[in-house]
Amino acid sequence: MFQDSIEKIAGFTRPIHTILRTYSGKKVIPGAATLFFVNEEGYAITCKHVVNQLISSEKLTNNFKAFKAERDKLPKDGKYAKKLKGLELKYKYSPESIIQVKNTFVDCVDYMSGFTTQIHPKLDLAIIKFNDYKIPKYQNHAIFKKDSSQIKQGEFLCRLGFPFPEFNNFKYNEVTDDIEWTATGKKGSPRFPIEGMVTRFLADNEGVNGIEMSTPGLKGQSGGPLFNREGIVYGMQFSTKHLHLGFDIVEKEILFNNKIKKVSDYSFIHLGQCIHVDKIKEFLTLHKVKFYEE
Repeated sequence: MFQDSIEKIAGFTRPIHTILRTYSGKKVIPGAATLFFVNEEGYAITCKHVVNQLISSEKLTNNFKAFKAERDKLPKDGKYAKKLKGLELKYKYSPESIIQVKNTFVDCVDYMSGFTTQIHPKLDLAIIKFNDYKIPKYQNHAIFKKDSSQIKQGEFLCRLGFPFPEFNNFKYNEVTDDIEWTATGKKGSPRFPIEGMVTRFLADNEGVNGIEMSTPGLKGQSGGPLFNREGIVYGMQFSTKHLHLGFDIVEKEILFNNKIKKVSDYSFIHLGQCIHVDKIKEFLTLHKVKFYEE
């Protein structure tokens, strides 16, 4: 049903790869998010929470550099542990604290001097503009649904994103106490589509602002497009909500491997939530960003 539209959408949908580590260890943790381009001028949209992470990562990095500079000046004597503890308190570092985050935009443009953003004041929506690139690495751009009144309950749609980070072109550098990207290793992660039915519409005091789907949006698909079988964009995945179904099983006896075992299960339905196409177009119009519709 969505074979051709997935190929079409994949031309302008790209992953954002992230690596991070916590204060407790040297393990590098990969993650991903999604964006998609709305025109040929280097403008893309994604979620506000994704952009906030991009922005905060620089602050985290600078904070850790300052911590390392102070830590490296501490005398390696009997008071080192106590002074290090004081330094950790100063920087509010606990074992679970994220101390470094680094990001890279995959196959978006050849080079950029940086990027600028516009963040929606209420919705989980943001615009990213890639600056001073020469050659785009994406093909075509989104075509948005023109008449949103045609979006009905029961329509089957699809989302595309990068929920399962399989890239491994990174490492922890023992010498510099830093995480870094490498020229070796797997640089990509497979795109992943997930279909679903329009179940309900999301609304606030200002009217409809979202589309609810019968299946979850997966982690890493945040910022990915919602589209129909023709590849027309209906919205953007931003979150998943979890509704308790009430079909709970508590310590029910079952036969497992020829043994009686007591199990419990609390059932939920996981529903993807997408920013409505009209809200996306309103935000692009507000910031004078060109887009296309059909």
